[in-house]
Amino acid sequence: MSIHSVKKRVFEIIEKADKGDVASEIFDVFIMILICVNSFSVFLETFPISERTENILYRIEVFSIIIFSAEYLLRLWTADFLFPKVGRFCARIKYIFSFMALIDLFAIVPFYIPFVVKVDLRVLRMLRLARLSRVIKVNRYTTALYKVLDVIRKKSSELISAVFMLLLLMLISSILIYYIESPAQPNVYQNALSGLWWSIAIFTSVWLGDIYPITTAGKILCALMAILGVALVAVPTGIISSGFVEGSSEEDDERLRLLREMKKELDDIKQKLDLPLD
Repeated sequence: MSIHSVKKRVFEIIEKADKGDVASEIFDVFIMILICVNSFSVFLETFPISERTENILYRIEVFSIIIFSAEYLLRLWTADFLFPKVGRFCARIKYIFSFMALIDLFAIVPFYIPFVVKVDLRVLRMLRLARLSRVIKVNRYTTALYKVLDVIRKKSSELISAVFMLLLLMLISSILIYYIESPAQPNVYQNALSGLWWSIAIFTSVWLGDIYPITTAGKILCALMAILGVALVAVPTGIISSGFVEGSSEEDDERLRLLREMKKELDDIKQKLDLPLD
């Protein structure tokens, strides 16, 4: 078996499994389990644990780093199959700066930093939280997450516009509530930032009761912003929902097109064989 064929087979295994590719399916399941175990380890570390448990978690971390590092290097090695239209060197550069590759790198680099430079323990603890980014790696192996991200990508311009309008209205309302309420509550509404916290709470309908208007004008503004907030916060949800509907319609149209092409090919074959058409 040539190096090229080995390289291609490695690429097929580490990429999302095709139906019937047992080796690739096993690899996908193994990586997903490892990601879940790592996430649980980070969760477990927030509790008081024994030294024995700490050693077990550290060994899991070392094992995970070895696997994820090997995976990253293999993906870098086979990048020319992922980007076949560019040269080998350009394919690897393109892969290094791709979103998922950056996530992979961000998830493993913090482990190696203390071996290169001395890092304060508090900083090291924060760096270790980068392991949580490994959860995003699951996107490679699940169709559901891929569909969600694909819809967000396709609807990015509409989502950005909706979020921009929401943020703009939050900013305006925070300034308004500050000028209305600060004379009556100078200790509560100290600046527009206090008003921004109020507007976020009102717009997202998670008001905590720690900051609220007491003047008539402030109450009227609060009511208006609450109504507008419900409407505007629902806009991104509607955009994403329509994206899923459009995606399903496109898939149905593609299946119908393929069925028509298959029927046409069968009809052509029947005509060549002088068989009666259905």
